[in-house]
Amino acid sequence: MSMKIESNAFQNGSEIPRKYGYKKDNVNPTLIIQDVPMDAKSLALIMDDPDAMGAVGKIWVHWVVWNIDPNTSEIKENSIPSNSIQGKTDFGEAAYGGPAPPDKEHTYVFKLYALDDKLSLDEGSTKSQLEEAMGNHVIAESKLEGKYAP
Repeated sequence: MSMKIESNAFQNGSEIPRKYGYKKDNVNPTLIIQDVPMDAKSLALIMDDPDAMGAVGKIWVHWVVWNIDPNTSEIKENSIPSNSIQGKTDFGEAAYGGPAPPDKEHTYVFKLYALDDKLSLDEGSTKSQLEEAMGNHVIAESKLEGKYAP
């Protein structure tokens, strides 16, 4: 049994609905979390766009959230789990930043990590600071991918 992240807004590998785009409603889709390891102390979530590498020369960070309660089974649309902390995206905001491909269809990846500890990172920390803090604390991970075109 391995941890899963899914959405009721789109299937893995399919198109993310327009309303979740940065230039549209810019709200996060509902995310459903299942089979978190019993020994997890917190969850972390990173949403990024590896296809931006070709367009802007780097993997674009759209959402960074950590210290999510491991008992969380759903992150509702347009919300963050209570007591979790958001980091800074490449839009310069500590909030969800929806898909916004500058050139063509891109694939967006929601990566969920189960950690054996809570992290002491300040709000507004970056994805790289989060990845460094997660270090060897990751005990399980899962991902959900969606596509979005301009």
